[in-house]
Amino acid sequence: MFKALREDIRCIFERDPAARNAFEVLTTYPGLHAVILYRASNHLWRWRLKWLARFLAMFNRWLTGIEIHPAAQLGRRFFIDHGMGVVIGETACIGDDCTIYHGVTLGGTSWGKGKRHPTLCNNVVVGAGAKVLGPIVVGEGARIGSNAVAVRNVPPGSTVVGIPGHVVPKRDDTQRDRQAIAEKIGFDAYGLTQSLPDPVADAINRMLDHIHAVDREMAVMRDAINRLGGRVEALALPDLEPCQIDSNSPPTDTQRKVATGDK
Repeated sequence: MFKALREDIRCIFERDPAARNAFEVLTTYPGLHAVILYRASNHLWRWRLKWLARFLAMFNRWLTGIEIHPAAQLGRRFFIDHGMGVVIGETACIGDDCTIYHGVTLGGTSWGKGKRHPTLCNNVVVGAGAKVLGPIVVGEGARIGSNAVAVRNVPPGSTVVGIPGHVVPKRDDTQRDRQAIAEKIGFDAYGLTQSLPDPVADAINRMLDHIHAVDREMAVMRDAINRLGGRVEALALPDLEPCQIDSNSPPTDTQRKVATGDK
């Protein structure tokens, strides 16, 4: 028991930069308290003291805001960060080194008996507010994004976002080209929208594709002119600066140059 407690405290230091010392973690982290009380209620459940186990689980919920059914199976070094509003169902299984954040539900989708809650393999992270529903399997090293709703099996090492949840595809050559041209002109639409079905982001991405194609055509034309005896030098594309012009004050020299295209 004490070995498991030491592992739990150590994993909190590894995953939470706000943790300062073991005493603080032991006395002020409700996620740790919830895991400790779960282990006690789980022992009672396996000893067939089921009412007492459920009563301790209810006390756990009252104390920490985290509801863990005593029959659930939790692995080693399981970390619940913040924790308020977390619900872990009766037949849920969680592997080693998993992390979940506040507002997460590992719930069922039916009222039938048997396996009806998800299984999280090792090293899974579930973001704040996410819902993982049904007897699905979340593969090792997978990530469930904040507020996502996962209702299908998740492949190992993948990331799920959206409602309903979908696996974010890995970047292909087209996406890498978009990223390169966006960085070249001083714009980055990928911080918030690279994995979301946003029509505005899609339109911007198509513009970036067009700019990239024009860039290639210009390079081909420059090389052809140079081969025919002309002399066209490649020019570096200037960075774009955001223009924030106050209507009550004249624009600065830099803003005027960006607006007019002057060098």
